[in-house]
Amino acid sequence: MWEFAVQKDSSHAVLITGSTSGIGLAMAHCFGRAGYQVMLHGLADQDSAQALLAEFARYGSHNGFSDADLSTEEGCAQLVRDTREAVGNPSVLINNAGIQFTAPAHDFPAQKWQQILSINLSAGFFLSRDLLPAMRAANWGRIINIASVHGLVASEHKAAYCAAKHGLIGLTKVLALENADCNITANAICPGWVETPLIQPQIEAISREQQLDLEAARAQLVGAKQPMAKASRPEAIGELALYLCGDFASTITGASLPVDGGWTAQ
Repeated sequence: MWEFAVQKDSSHAVLITGSTSGIGLAMAHCFGRAGYQVMLHGLADQDSAQALLAEFARYGSHNGFSDADLSTEEGCAQLVRDTREAVGNPSVLINNAGIQFTAPAHDFPAQKWQQILSINLSAGFFLSRDLLPAMRAANWGRIINIASVHGLVASEHKAAYCAAKHGLIGLTKVLALENADCNITANAICPGWVETPLIQPQIEAISREQQLDLEAARAQLVGAKQPMAKASRPEAIGELALYLCGDFASTITGASLPVDGGWTAQ
């Protein structure tokens, strides 16, 4: 765990898992710009982590980083300890970390099933469980679970991912009910296609196979699922998460909010 030694103030601290790239990193920048102390988490060596922290130092707040392994309960406990050491008790928890593996259910490896459920679902439970007491004592908190359209609908070859994301939405609803008396909200954001480096190889493959330019290939990939054949920007997820932490969202709780170009409206 690494951190910059400046004064701590956990009144506006956020822990974002899986925040070294993609949606998680975009969310971290949104919260950093808004004045939050940001606890970053993910896969990074020491040099990369220090560079990331230096990048966030421009926001003028205290930030930290941990590479704790979320596939185990102990790893989640380590992340909680690292977070408290770096920024205090966070008032906002964003469970974003996730992994993917695809195969037909009848061929799905047990190890991959367990790994996906551990990181995509169980980690969100363990972190919420361990951080909620401080939120309840402060009479304020926000838990935001980054689910997926696959928490609402299914796709072939994604048994573990869909099971985990459906479970994460169920967990969100329970947390919302149990903590409504303490000004704590729990919500799930359900992105469809998002413009991250992960989708670029799929776009390039369509472009090669069908001799399309990259924009046409992108529209074909996204439009196969979404009526609006346009991927969301990662920053859109970050701004929605930030809104859920604001005053006007104080009665939004237990919700599953699609950002999916109409995917789940079909």
